[in-house]
Amino acid sequence: MKKYEQYKRLIRFLAGVSLIAAESIIFMYMWIYCYKDQMEMPYQRLGNYFLAAVYALILYIFSTIYGSLRLGYLRNGELIYTHTLATTCANAVSYIPIVLLVKHFRSPMPLVWLTVVQFVMIAVWGYTANTLYRKVYPPRKVIMVYGERPMRALMEKIYSRADRFVISASARIDTENAEEIKRELLQYEGVVVCDLPSVIRNDLLKFCYGHSLRVYTMPKISDIIIRGAENMHYFDTPLLLARNDGLSVEQAVIKRTMDIVVSLAMLIITSPIFVLTALAIKLYDGGPVFFYQERCTKDGQVFSICKFRSMIVDAEKAGQSIPATERDPRITPVGALIRKVRIDELPQLLNILKGEMSLVGPRPERIEHVRLYSEKIPEFAYRMKVKGGLTGYAQVYGKYNTTAYDKLKLDLMYIQNYSLLLDIEILFKTVKILFEKESTEGFSEEASAMVEQETEGDDFAVERQETVRKEESGAV
Repeated sequence: MKKYEQYKRLIRFLAGVSLIAAESIIFMYMWIYCYKDQMEMPYQRLGNYFLAAVYALILYIFSTIYGSLRLGYLRNGELIYTHTLATTCANAVSYIPIVLLVKHFRSPMPLVWLTVVQFVMIAVWGYTANTLYRKVYPPRKVIMVYGERPMRALMEKIYSRADRFVISASARIDTENAEEIKRELLQYEGVVVCDLPSVIRNDLLKFCYGHSLRVYTMPKISDIIIRGAENMHYFDTPLLLARNDGLSVEQAVIKRTMDIVVSLAMLIITSPIFVLTALAIKLYDGGPVFFYQERCTKDGQVFSICKFRSMIVDAEKAGQSIPATERDPRITPVGALIRKVRIDELPQLLNILKGEMSLVGPRPERIEHVRLYSEKIPEFAYRMKVKGGLTGYAQVYGKYNTTAYDKLKLDLMYIQNYSLLLDIEILFKTVKILFEKESTEGFSEEASAMVEQETEGDDFAVERQETVRKEESGAV
C-alpha cells in the first residue's frame, strides 16, 4: 500500500471536489427553476454559473470549518453528520444573496427541499467514499513506545479508532535498549511516542524523521508553548520567541469587540427562549430562575457565573461541590430538558456582556477545583492567562471524559495559537457538538464518587478523578 500513500491527499481532494460540484449543480438548478425568474432582469447562463461558483465557495468554507471532507479520519456517521451540517449552514447563508437578487423575501422551502436531496447525496457519498478509501488505505500498524509504564488511557483511545490504527506491539524504552528498539521500529508503519524522558524522546524523534517514519507524539506542556512561538532572525542562529503573556493589546480589543457584538445579538435573538425558560422554571417550583456560582477567570479573578437553575432549590446547601450524575434526583424535569439542549448556559451571555467572560476561552472552573488541580498540576494556572469562555478549544476537541491534564493541553493550544479566525471556527464547531450525545452526558454515579476521593500521594490522581461535570465541560 506504500505506493498509494503519496496519493492520499489527492484522493481526498478529488472526492471532496466531486461532492461540492454535485451539490453546487443541484443548487444552480434550484435557483433557476425556483428563484431566477423573480428577478427584475433574470440572469443568463454566466450569471447562473457565477452564483453556483459562489455557493461552492461558501460550501467549501463551511466544509473546511467542520472538517467534513476528511475521508479516513472520520467514521461514516461522523462524515455524513458533519457535511450535512456544513451544507445546512451553506444553504442558510445562501438565502441572503437570493433575497438580495430577487429584492423580496421569498419562501425558503426550495432550500429546505434542496437540503433534503443533498442529505441523501451526502449519505451515499459518505458511506461509499469512506468504505472505498479504507479498502485502499487500511488501518496503520503502529508500535507504542513508552517509558516507565504504558499509558493505558491512550491505548484505549487508539483502540477505539480501529479504523485508523492497529497497535501491533508495544515496547518499553530506556537508555540501555534504545538502539535495539529503534531497529524494531522500522518494521511498522508508525510509532506512538508516549511520555518519555527528553533525551530519549529527542533521539527517537530524530531517528524516525531520518527514516521517514510517521510519529504520533503526546505533547508536553513545554511542546505546546514552543509550538506557539515566533521565528526570530536577529543573527545566523535561529531563535524562537515565546511571549507567554496571553493576548496582545490588539487581540484583546478585537476579541472584546466581538464578545460585545455577538453577545448582544444573541441576547436579542434568544430573548423568547429566555422568557419561556424563566416561566417554566418559575411555574415548576416557584424557586429562583437563575443560579449563581463563583468561578475563576483571567489572573485568578473570581466572578459569579449565571445560569438558568436546573436543579432543586439548595441542591448544594451543605456548601459541598457535588457533580451532577446522569440520573441525578436533584435535576428537575425542566432542568433535564434545558441541560440537554444547553439552554441552561444562555445567561452566561450576560457575563460576557459585562466583561467577566468571553465567548471563547477555557471554561471557568470552580474555586475549589482550581485549588485542587493547581496542587497536582502546577501548570494548571497557565490556562488563566485569558478570560474564561462560554465555549472553548477543549470543549470542541475534547470528549465528555477528557482528563484534566488533557483539557489543560487543549486550552494552552488555544492560548498559544489564538486568532480571530480560530474563535470563529470554534463558535461554528460548537454548533456541531450540541447534537453529539457524548458531549452532553453527565457523570456516572461511580465517576461522581471519584471526585470526592482524596488525591494525596498520586501524581496522576487528578487525571483519573476528572469527570465531566456537564456544567464544566458544556458549551452553549
